[in-house]
Amino acid sequence: MTGVIHNLARSVRAFTSNVFLVTGETTALVDAGSNFDVVSRIDEHVDDLDRIYLTHTHPDHVENLPAIRSAFDVETWGFDPTNEHVDTVVDDGDRVPLGDDDYEALHTPGHKPDHLCFYSPASGVCFAGDLVFENGGFGRTDLEGGDRETIIESIDALYEAVEANLTALHVGHGPSIVEDPLADVELARQAARMG
Repeated sequence: MTGVIHNLARSVRAFTSNVFLVTGETTALVDAGSNFDVVSRIDEHVDDLDRIYLTHTHPDHVENLPAIRSAFDVETWGFDPTNEHVDTVVDDGDRVPLGDDDYEALHTPGHKPDHLCFYSPASGVCFAGDLVFENGGFGRTDLEGGDRETIIESIDALYEAVEANLTALHVGHGPSIVEDPLADVELARQAARMG
């Protein structure tokens, strides 16, 4: 049982990251998005939030945080304790509750130094942020803190962590991958090594 996962940014036309609301024993958001009224979308599904988890702190993933914090008085969990948006630190290898499962935090820099993926071995669900995308896409490395060799290492580490049981890959931009998601991670491994 993984709880129910809603992408609150699915129909948004403005530039934003995906925002995943995961309901269950621990009702939480993965990323906050930007440029749309996410609070009203949360209200359509739940009355309260337990936590917000950040895959990383690029503006398109965090600009809605002040409105969410104000509406729900909720803490934000992320990798970088020096970032203004992070209340509670999540380190590589930590287990965090999300929905009805425990997720392992995987530190996966390369797109941004504070990047995390969250993976539940029990359900096979992974929130991959901007590390990998559909059809072998992977996060940009030309932004501040980005590095191609580092992102290759991170994609490899993600592949090794999930290869035994990946059932769904929820990414920071674009559609979630629910049919053979490991193939998309493998494509990203190959694509990141080209050029």
